[in-house]
Amino acid sequence: MWSEKMSLELIDECLGDSIAVAEPEILRCIQIGLLCVQERADDRPDMSAVVLMLNGEKALPNPKEPAYYPRQLGSSAENSKLHSNNEISMTLPQAR
Repeated sequence: MWSEKMSLELIDECLGDSIAVAEPEILRCIQIGLLCVQERADDRPDMSAVVLMLNGEKALPNPKEPAYYPRQLGSSAENSKLHSNNEISMTLPQAR
C-alpha cells in the first residue's frame, strides 16, 4: 500500500475527519515503521535516529522491502515456502 500511495487506507475509519488534519504525521509514522522493519539490519535506523525522525528533525529515506514481505523463492514446493534468514537460539533457564 505504501508503494501504491494508498497508506491512508490503513487508518481506522473511526478517526473520521481527524485523519485529514494529521495526515502528514500519520504518513511520517507509517514511513518510520516501515524503515524499522527493513530486511537488512544495516538499513534499519537506531533508536536515536527514530526519535529524531518522529520529532521531524531528521529526513526520512524511502523504505525498502520489509523483512516480513512474502515472496516466492523458486518453483519447487520446498523453495516456495516462506522463510526467514534470521537465526535464533532457544535458551531455557533451569534452576540449580
